[in-house]
Amino acid sequence: MSLQNMFDAESDTQSVAEAVMRDGYAIVSNAIDAAELEAMRSDLRPHLESAHTGHEDFMGSRTKRFGALIAKSEAVQTLLMHPMVLAAADKALLPHCVRYHVQYTGVMHLEPGEKAQVLHRDTGLYPFANPCPPMTVATMWAISDFTEENGGTLLVPGSHLWEDARVPEAHEVLATRMPAGSVLMYTGNTLHGGGRNASNAPRTGVALHYSLGWLRQEENQYLAVPAEQARHLPREIREIMGYALGSTHLGFVDHVAPDDYLNGVRDAADSDLAPEGMSEQVDALQRLHVSDSAPGPSRYYEIKTE
Repeated sequence: MSLQNMFDAESDTQSVAEAVMRDGYAIVSNAIDAAELEAMRSDLRPHLESAHTGHEDFMGSRTKRFGALIAKSEAVQTLLMHPMVLAAADKALLPHCVRYHVQYTGVMHLEPGEKAQVLHRDTGLYPFANPCPPMTVATMWAISDFTEENGGTLLVPGSHLWEDARVPEAHEVLATRMPAGSVLMYTGNTLHGGGRNASNAPRTGVALHYSLGWLRQEENQYLAVPAEQARHLPREIREIMGYALGSTHLGFVDHVAPDDYLNGVRDAADSDLAPEGMSEQVDALQRLHVSDSAPGPSRYYEIKTE
């Protein structure tokens, strides 16, 4: 079994989005050019140098991690709005929300000797049993080459459609291989985890995740990016951070729309909590039906692939 959904930067965005929905993932090789890649490395270098490795198994005892990337890197802001990624997020998330938001931003820098992470679903944060509709779409941008030897992200294609009790077999766990500048996209209910770095060099990736606009974001963007800095970001970045209504009247501050409030509006009469066309978007959403509930923990799967 091998990874199938391999695309390049010139591929049709809808074909990529359909692959993500069908199999739970897609990889776009060389999605950014050398100049964009170098800008990313330059922005992240000082933060990477000052970061320290972890202290517990799940996050990795030999992995450097840090977040709040919108505040730290203009290059990250560009990646966040990449058309290929947004097409996949649109297809997966917009059936169930008017607007999706940034869920998480972070660097995952695996030092040599790091062991494989347990397989998990990002949607384990929320009390929904699987299978269920996508709640998040994740991206992993390769800042260095990803190989099987250096800890390329492990994936279980098709697992976004499984029940929680279904345990993957070793042959179903595949390692991501992609050159620097490429991006892996996957739905948050696809089983995945960081690989084992058995090489003599680190492996660096940038994770940018997106979630349904009515879910609590994993990373609190309103504290990660100071308000004064957020005020000067491009409007589309502010909106995807959460400075926009998630539905009619959803996310207001003192009865003022969040972006208006950020920019000094304090009179509710000067703000619109039901913009034209939004009510129609709300009415067209696919509604989720929850028929029952039962207690149960988040599931982690430790599979021996060596």
